[in-house]
Amino acid sequence: MRKTVVITGGSGEIGSAISRKFAENGYDVIISYNSNSKRATDFIATLPEGNHAVFHAPTTDSEKLKAFSEFVKDQYGKLDVLVNNAGITTPVAHDNLDELSDEWIDKIMQTNFRGSFAMVRAFRDLLEKSTEDTALIVNISSIAGIFGIGSNVAYCASKAALDSMTRSLARVLAPKIRVVSVSPGFVEGEYTVNIDPAFLKSQKDSTPLGRFALGEDVANAVLSTATLLKFSTGTIITVDGGRLLK
Repeated sequence: MRKTVVITGGSGEIGSAISRKFAENGYDVIISYNSNSKRATDFIATLPEGNHAVFHAPTTDSEKLKAFSEFVKDQYGKLDVLVNNAGITTPVAHDNLDELSDEWIDKIMQTNFRGSFAMVRAFRDLLEKSTEDTALIVNISSIAGIFGIGSNVAYCASKAALDSMTRSLARVLAPKIRVVSVSPGFVEGEYTVNIDPAFLKSQKDSTPLGRFALGEDVANAVLSTATLLKFSTGTIITVDGGRLLK
């Protein structure tokens, strides 16, 4: 029986790399999207052959998530891996307390933390039906949650909350389900083009391995957590080129 993976935001910059990596390794890939149906549909058609699917399910809409889990149950019967990849942010200098609006704080926390928790709640039963020894939840976090440096203060706080959730759920969902945070530093791509080049250069210069992560680096970490690191749970796997060492 083929293994299954659900990836939220699975056609985005990082999500598409993760989706492709799992498809190339024999998984049936089910991706969700929030608003860009064409990008999601066009992307899924590029994956290697498999029983792949797209579903519209904003992670902040609990009713949609119930329908999403029912779809996966009806079509696949179980779930082996859940990747909580959907997330949002906006660049706001940390010392500009007025510019970080209440609206943005709520949007960031609702998507990055609450949405990930809601996905776990919606898919727990299917993960427990996994044919693997242990199913896996991967929360795509960020070293911003550890380091306190990132696109804005609320983003850093949301990723710290996600890491705390990883530890809490790893304890209560064991032994049937493992939970791990994969935490990149800056990831080269569409997101970094919106950030001050001088700031990006300072971050790259402070990275011992001398470059930013690629989507492929993050995807490799997620797949390895699913296929090789089967005795790891409740931990944070950084993909940051050693940025935390500086």
